[in-house]
Amino acid sequence: MTVAALSESELLERIFPRLNRGPRVNAAVLLGPGDDAAIVAAPDGRTVISIDTQVEDQDFRLEWNNGYRTSGYDVGWKAAAQNLSDINAMGARATSLVVSLTMPPATAVSWVEDFADGLTAGLRGLGAPDCAVAGGDLGRGRELAVSVAILGSLDGGDPVLRSGARPGDTLALAGTVGRAAAGLALLESDIPVHTLSGEQRALIDTQCRPRPPLAAGPLARRAGATAMMDISDGLVRDGGRMAAASGGVLNLDPDALKALAVPLLPAAELLGIEPLDWVLGGGEDHGLLATFPAGLQLPPGFTAIGSVEAPAPMDGTGVKIAGRAADAVGWDHFAD
Repeated sequence: MTVAALSESELLERIFPRLNRGPRVNAAVLLGPGDDAAIVAAPDGRTVISIDTQVEDQDFRLEWNNGYRTSGYDVGWKAAAQNLSDINAMGARATSLVVSLTMPPATAVSWVEDFADGLTAGLRGLGAPDCAVAGGDLGRGRELAVSVAILGSLDGGDPVLRSGARPGDTLALAGTVGRAAAGLALLESDIPVHTLSGEQRALIDTQCRPRPPLAAGPLARRAGATAMMDISDGLVRDGGRMAAASGGVLNLDPDALKALAVPLLPAAELLGIEPLDWVLGGGEDHGLLATFPAGLQLPPGFTAIGSVEAPAPMDGTGVKIAGRAADAVGWDHFAD
């Protein structure tokens, strides 16, 4: 059965029971789905807010070149992950979200139900059990599109911005980089998905169901992080944004980069690709990039990958590797 066979109310009746399941009661959502608008509390007096969108054939494909089929669960999980990561990067805790789902009339109802299950599982499985779906919107369109607006709380603390990095700071990473990019390369390859090893399939899982380190943001904020940002478009591209906002330069440690490339070797050897390219240019793992004052013990989950320096002429992207300017690599949403 497709969504064209149901009214909006009938489709919502299939979605609502799949959201906000479990024994927890979300104190931030005072009025949830069912009215014209939701009502959420802001006990901190401030609200952290972000929005992100996935569009079919731009951000995901329903069927990939290697035969993998993207499920509604995949898209729902990823919608949760990428939005939770943005809140995490401010050192905040996600409290609620609203979601807009646009669908072609031929979309299977089971796909929509699967999407709701994936969204809920992402919130719980990634460690955001207090974040509830407060409402949303359904609509028809030529392709699938998902937009999520998410709210968060700083719980009385100060936000950590990308503009706070200072010369001498330690540059550190929580989570991973490059795995989702390796998974994307496998999805777009001619190598049938059913022939891949478990390690290679795990890289596809990172692309389709990323696992941002949600505990790391608030932990880093409390530990004294000077700057933070979500790596969604690549270590060099996003690192360059942090460097520009902070007025400095990030100098990456080549040995740390090589260590990050090791888990990518099963895909790199199969495809004949240099794994370091994925480490530098791949971003959809949604790792957390942070800087800390020199000498400060890094919080659990963080690994030092470089340092912050004062800018000098000809620094290019604002990112160096062992003192040499890095090439501008990474995802550009508006590039051809």
